[in-house]
Amino acid sequence: MNIFELFILAIGLSMDAFAVSVCKGLSLGRINAKHMCIAGAWFGGFQALMPLVGYFGGRFFADKVTRYSHWVAFVLLVFIGAGMIKESKEEEHVNADMDIKSMFILAVATSIDALAVGVTFAFLKVQIIPAVSFIGITTFVISCAGVLIGNRFGARYKSKAELAGGVVLILMGIKILLEHTILA
Repeated sequence: MNIFELFILAIGLSMDAFAVSVCKGLSLGRINAKHMCIAGAWFGGFQALMPLVGYFGGRFFADKVTRYSHWVAFVLLVFIGAGMIKESKEEEHVNADMDIKSMFILAVATSIDALAVGVTFAFLKVQIIPAVSFIGITTFVISCAGVLIGNRFGARYKSKAELAGGVVLILMGIKILLEHTILA
């Protein structure tokens, strides 16, 4: 996986966090850098942690299913992407709380897809530390921006962001499948 592919994947994964950050920005009255950094740290941290967990879990199984790894990656990414596209059509309500309990629940909920991507990374033998660092930093920046955008511009970007993220993940899955079947 090259840096451009990783960047596109990181953007796709961060769209759930962006959407929730936009909602947080909407729900907060006045925001400051602290609000943006709290959202960025929680979402970026979990977007980095979950693929790491998935990677080590996936490495356990990778040797047993290496012949089918491209199919596993394809199915996982299409499944996650389709879920994001479905969620883009649903109304989401987020309260203004930024306490540990609220942020933990949101961070886990928005990073479940990253766990599955980590499993995919194990099958593709991706260098995990640079990959999760890049995903975490990208999500941090996008989440900070989401709080600001939500506070300033409203909810019109939330569903479009989730839709775009879902499409990106599906396209990545198709690309992986094509590279290992037709183009191999």
